[in-house]
Parts: sequence; C-alpha cells; structure tokens
Amino acid sequence: MAVETTKNLTATDTDVKPATTYQVVLDAKIPDGPIEDKWDRHKFNLKLVNPANKRRFTIIVVGSGLAGASAAASLAELGYNVKCFCYQDSPRRAHSIAAQGGINAAKNYRNDGDSVFRLFYDTVKGGDYRAREANVYRLAQISLNIIDQCVAQGVPFAREYGGLLDTRSFGGAQVSRTFYARGQTGQQLLLGAYQALERQIGLGKVQMFPRHEMLEPVIINGRARGIVVRDMVTGEIESHAADVVVLATGGYGNVFYLSTNAKGCNATAIWRAHKKGAFFANPCFTQIHPTCIPVSGDHQSKLTLMSESLRNDGRVWVPLDPNDKRAPNLIPESERDYYLERRYPSFGNLVPRDVASRAAKVVCDEGRGVGPGGRGVYLDFSDAIKRLGVNIIRERYGNLFDMYERITGENPYEVPMRIYPAVHYTMGGLWVDYNLMSTIPGLYVAGEANFSDHGANRLGASALMQGLADGYFVLPATVGDYLAQTKLEKIDTSHPAFVEAEFEVKQRTNRLLSIKGKRTVDSFHRELGKIMWDNCGMSRTEASLKEALKRIPEIRAEFWENVNVPGSGDELNQSLEKAGRVADFLELAELMCIDALHRNESCGGHFREEYQTPDGEALRDDENFSYVAAWQYNGEGNAPILHKEPLHFEYVHPSQRSYK
Repeated sequence: MAVETTKNLTATDTDVKPATTYQVVLDAKIPDGPIEDKWDRHKFNLKLVNPANKRRFTIIVVGSGLAGASAAASLAELGYNVKCFCYQDSPRRAHSIAAQGGINAAKNYRNDGDSVFRLFYDTVKGGDYRAREANVYRLAQISLNIIDQCVAQGVPFAREYGGLLDTRSFGGAQVSRTFYARGQTGQQLLLGAYQALERQIGLGKVQMFPRHEMLEPVIINGRARGIVVRDMVTGEIESHAADVVVLATGGYGNVFYLSTNAKGCNATAIWRAHKKGAFFANPCFTQIHPTCIPVSGDHQSKLTLMSESLRNDGRVWVPLDPNDKRAPNLIPESERDYYLERRYPSFGNLVPRDVASRAAKVVCDEGRGVGPGGRGVYLDFSDAIKRLGVNIIRERYGNLFDMYERITGENPYEVPMRIYPAVHYTMGGLWVDYNLMSTIPGLYVAGEANFSDHGANRLGASALMQGLADGYFVLPATVGDYLAQTKLEKIDTSHPAFVEAEFEVKQRTNRLLSIKGKRTVDSFHRELGKIMWDNCGMSRTEASLKEALKRIPEIRAEFWENVNVPGSGDELNQSLEKAGRVADFLELAELMCIDALHRNESCGGHFREEYQTPDGEALRDDENFSYVAAWQYNGEGNAPILHKEPLHFEYVHPSQRSYK
C-alpha cells in the first residue's frame, strides 16, 4: 500500500526551524484480499531460505525480553546464527518479567462470544481507530498459537478445578479472554522464552552478549549490517556485523523519569536508529496506566504498577464530599462515588486504561482525591471479599496484595488500596511495515519498540501478546523473505562504516566525560520528566506543548554545558550509561511534543483538552488525522519531516468510542 508524503512542519507549526523539502513514499506492504486470509496468503507468498543456507546468515537481536528472546530462539531454531545483546546481566532480567495481569487470546474457552474477529474489533476500537486493521487482525489470529506454544513450553497458566485453562476479564472487553499465571504472567512467559533461548545457546546457535548496550547501528549501502556496542563492565567499544538487525528494546516511557518501567529501560537503540534513517511513528501516543501506587515523595526514582486485573474484583471510588477526610472504612456507601460505574455502566471498572486514567484525574482535580497530596483514588476489595471469601481473593491476587503492603505498609485485605495513573507503555515507536521492517532495509523492530498494533491506546494484556507474536511467528517468516531476495555483500567489522560508527560512539562518550559540570545526570532527567508530565502527560494543550517546546531545548543546552559525569569510559560506569540515555531522552521528548502539537484532535492516550466531547471524552478528527504520523530525522537544529500513512478501515468503521 503506497502512502502519500505530506507537507513538512514549519516554524509556524512548532516554533522550531523549518525543515528542508524531502520526498519519500512509505510502503506498508499490506497484502491484498479478505482480512482473514491476508496473513496466510502473505506467508505462502514469502520467499524461503533453503535450510542448508540459513546457517550462512547472521542475525543480530538487540534485547532479550519477550519479543527479543522469542525472536532469537525462533530464528536460531530455524538454523540462522544469532547474536543476542542485552544490557542486563541475564535475559531473565528483562523488563517483560514485571508484566503482571495476563495475555489476551481469542480461544473462547468460556463460550462467552469471543472470537478472532471480536479480539480484532476490541483492539481497533480500544486503540481509538489509529491502528492498521491488517496488523491487528494478524495479531488476533496469532494469539491462538501463542497460548499453545506457551503451554507446550510448560508455562503454568492458571487452571480451573477441572484442569482447563482459566481466563479473566480485562479493560476494554466484555468477554473473558485473558490467560494468566496469578500476578506473574510476564515472568512465567519470559521464563518459557528464556528456556527456548538457553537451548539454542547450548546448541551454539545463539551467542549471548549480556551487559552490552547498543550505541549505534551500522548502515552500509543503505542497509542495516551491524551494530556498535559498549561492554558495560570493561568499557570496551565493540563492533558486530550481521545480515539482519532486529531491535526489540522496549518502549520509551522513562522519558517521563517517573514511570512503571524498570530504571534501565531507555530509548537509545531506537533513537540512534531514528537518527540514521528509521522513521519514528506516533511518538506522542503514550499510555498512562490507571492502577499504580501513587507518588509518595521526591525520593522516588520509579513507580509501581498494580495489575489491571485487580479491577476485576476491586471497585474504584472517591468520597462524594471533597472535604471528607475520614478513613475509607468509616465512609458509608451512600457517601461514596463509584465514578467509573456511574459514568460507564456497561463496562464499569473495566473501561480501557486511557478512559479510567482521565476519569481519575477529573475527580482528583475536583478536590476529591485521597491520600497525600490528594492524588489518589480507592480500589476497594471489601465487596469481593464478602462475596467470594478472602481465600479466593488471596489465590487470585495474593502476590500483588503482598507487594502493595510491603511498599505502603497498608493491608489491602482490610483497607482499600490507593491508586493513581502513571506512565506505563508507549504505543509509538519506530515505523515498520507489515513485515516489521523499518524504513532502513534489513532493520526489523519488534514488540514495544515498534508502533504497529495498538493505535492510540493499548488494551490491557495485549503487550505480551504482541511481543510473542512478533518474536515467535512474524519475524521467522518475514526475515527469511528479505534474505532470500537480497544480495548482500560480504563485510566484516573492518569496513569503513564500522570504523566511522565506532568513532561517533567514542566521540560522544568523550564529550560527556569532558564537560565536568555541576549538575548530576539524574537532576536533568527529573527536570525533563516533570516538564513532560505537566505539559505532555495525561492531558495536553496547545499552550502546554509550546511551553515544553520552549523549555526542552533550554534544558538540553544546559545539559551539554553543565552535566557532571564522574569516572571514565574504560570501566563500569553507570553515570556514563545514564548520561547517554538522558541525552537521547532530551531529543526524543521534543519530538513527542511536536507530534502532540501537530495532532489537533484527541484520541486514546493523546488527550488534547481543546478537543473533547461535552461529557469529557476524547474527540477524534478522522477527516484530518486518520493516519500514522511517521517522522524523519532532519539533522540537529532542524524540524523533523512528517510523512503520513493513511489508515483505511474496511471492517471496523470508526465511530465515537462509548463504554457506557
């Protein structure tokens, strides 16, 4: 599907320097035919690599979470030689392990009306009609295979009394399609992928590089042919050549400083690829999760997620009276506002994340928030405990309740939890076509690092689904097609492109170490995060975004003049690692605000206060903004260039979302 290139942003649009003229045509490579046949027909038409020839190719996989580990294991199983890189000391430390609530799949074990088409429909609707239909339908199809794959690996999904796999409900759906392993679903799925990966390591088909951080992609003749990494223990800069590079490095939520992401999560790999030619799509589409432990003070460096699954049995409420400061158990039912049940009677507490988050902000802005600073709402399990008994609740959520009590000192079996929205997931990422290839040939992007399947809002329990779909089932088919059709010259790390990339990395490192300023890296990151949360967070306005676009370049300029990075580059140096990542965040944050400013509508996680319905819901502008915004880097100091991929809806026609 050819995509029309659009006008560039100008200084009038964003208050930054105008871009130069540049023409590009994006091709999403969406197959023809009925949507239910697209993926199967496409797979059949993809070119294959002879089994004996696969061992002649080397594939680099950057990242070892669900998307990266499953991709590396699956590609090695096919016979390719794989190098897998992660900055953790083990793939088991990837942030995927922190996912709690479950993974969606259209198995319809409950016979409650679910189907592949319904999962497809719910996902497109939940994403507020800003995702490709073809990608989403493929994801729904593959969901069936994922569960079978994971069961075969021994993933201990919850089971009913009779031994059948159990499911529960999640936000944005009226069926029970979420498979889970208590509150440890991400951990158990990652262990399954990790075991598959370790098998290939043992067979010599995967070479694992822990404690290595990618700092630069290497592009030769317009194609991705390797990466430059830093050994985080010794400081050594290394180059690695390959025939294909896969980025599976997660999202960029830590641009906000406080998020539910692990502290190490960063945008460096995808941002450096963006600066080498990979378009960045929909960067302003960030997800605020409604069910997190509220901020408790300036000492915090991250926030803690409480699984969305808790909203199955927990009821969300605040006092009716803003002046009511009584303990929650002393407030009678008649003086409580179960505001989600009141506003959305059909879905109640299981509305999608963007809807629940904004509703919490509204009641807190009204002065009815609870806890320190009034930035919290209650998540109450007393009704469920009376109805089901404490033992059932403990079986379902015991580890989550224990975690909450360890962090807050409050027993959620006896008093309601306090929760508030926090940055959790990013729907934006590098633009990819139907084959998951970026605008750089040979550079594939999987999982949260790409933009592809969730539109403007991800449904709960769909992140794990996408990561495993990309790694286990999509990439093994599409990578082979590229290799079968592309004549690649033999290269090694002595090639001038590797020498140049290493020089860039060393130059950047030396520059950071030589500044010797007076401010810590964390102080800059915290300042940037506050600006982003206040001006480009749960809600945005034209004025707030322009304020952010004024402040971010000022902070960036001071960073490069006044940051202090102690130590050297020839050793373990966490300050240096953080400095490089924050430098990238300071550039990415500006692109996020530019994207949010140009999109004069509200959709999903992108809520512009100027564009809302009379009852406060997101108001889309399908006539003018039904497209993927793919941004091209245009050099330092120049405005990025906007390219549009129109979105066409043949099977799920856009309408005003309603969960009432």
